[in-house]
Amino acid sequence: MASTRLSPIEKIGYGLGDFGSNVVFQTVIILLPSFYTDVFGLAPAAMGLMFLLVRLLDTVTDPIMGVIADNTDTRWGKFRPYLLWFSVPFAIVFVLTYWTPDLAGNQKLLYAYVTYAVLMLLYTVVNIPYCALGGVITADSQERVSANSYRFFLATSAGVLITFFGPRLITYFGKGNDQVGYPWAMAVFGVLAVFAFIGCFALTKERVVEAKPAKGSFWSDVGTLVKNDQWVVVALLGLVSLVAIVLRAGSAAFYIKCAVGRPDLNAEFLTAGTFAAMIGAAFAAPLTAKLDKGPSYAMLQIIIVIGSIGIYFAPIQNIFLIFGLYILVNFLTQMAAPILFSMAADTADYGEFKTGRRVTGLIFSGFLFAIKLGVAIAGWCIGSVLATYGYDGEAATQTPQAIQGILLSISIFPAIGHFLLLPIIYFYRLNTRRCTEIRQELDARSSQ
Repeated sequence: MASTRLSPIEKIGYGLGDFGSNVVFQTVIILLPSFYTDVFGLAPAAMGLMFLLVRLLDTVTDPIMGVIADNTDTRWGKFRPYLLWFSVPFAIVFVLTYWTPDLAGNQKLLYAYVTYAVLMLLYTVVNIPYCALGGVITADSQERVSANSYRFFLATSAGVLITFFGPRLITYFGKGNDQVGYPWAMAVFGVLAVFAFIGCFALTKERVVEAKPAKGSFWSDVGTLVKNDQWVVVALLGLVSLVAIVLRAGSAAFYIKCAVGRPDLNAEFLTAGTFAAMIGAAFAAPLTAKLDKGPSYAMLQIIIVIGSIGIYFAPIQNIFLIFGLYILVNFLTQMAAPILFSMAADTADYGEFKTGRRVTGLIFSGFLFAIKLGVAIAGWCIGSVLATYGYDGEAATQTPQAIQGILLSISIFPAIGHFLLLPIIYFYRLNTRRCTEIRQELDARSSQ
């Protein structure tokens, strides 16, 4: 049956796909901003503008990839093959993005634009089919939360590897020269990503199909997506939440180095946050079993807002308090992530129920576009705040004004984003009971 309960092995296999994706995604969030400003040599404003402009390409590539995936038909399914076909090119471009060529001025900036753009394009080609896979391995709504808990546990374990081993590998390979250390360190992570994608391909199975299978055209499928009001709600949640999450994560290295004045704790601070996030992902399924998805998500955002404001007021001398608040916020943020992605999978069922056409790939391509737009806006915000408040990547110490900008970026600004999620989640209507009713109706249509 489409509502099959998944074995732990298949849930782990599904999670391996996001482990591979997050080997790349976490470095983009955590390491790439400081790499571009402090190693590659970009001005903060130029970096922020590049993050924003490159992500505008997603307005074209994401929906196209979603429709391509929906209309793919192989003996392995619609979505799994892309993990196999594009894992190696993805890893190669990932390494090239962290290479600093011997170029000057505009040529160097152009290299950054090209490699970052191709990296994001390949991320789209791999990650949209992967995310859509979560909507077709089972139709059980609560089982989707459980599968996404495994997924985000493994995804954030990739973040732990990046934050803990990344700086150490960069130092080991570079021996004081980060321009040498970065690409070699990323090569190690790239190999891990390839094996993870292959593992996901091998251990998962696509089960959920349309009640009445049919090929769709690009514009008709887009029209189907737009009619899905619950998808619109989930896409807005993804957009706003990622602005807040990435703004905080991208500011963390600057915060511990400049605001707290403890660059020696950089790896420990980042690792503590990602390790807390990894553990938090495992608690999503038990929480939604008691409170359902919507109330659980809202409750988590309220506590995150309080914790984020706490970071702003925490004395920088109190390392224990700073670590504790950052750990708490990351723990709760990642607990909310599996809930959000299971909501996106549920909107695929709801859309088929409402329109008669299932566009799982387009559902997730649109959702991921909202997420990547959030990442782009956050990247632009980081660069803009650093530039506005006078951050100088070459200076040994920063001005009080620059430190204030960094502090706002890791605390108050993300708190505003999490607060804005509360009125949006109010409009989400797909609780467990409603999802069960929709699945029963779709199964009835299929049997007919």
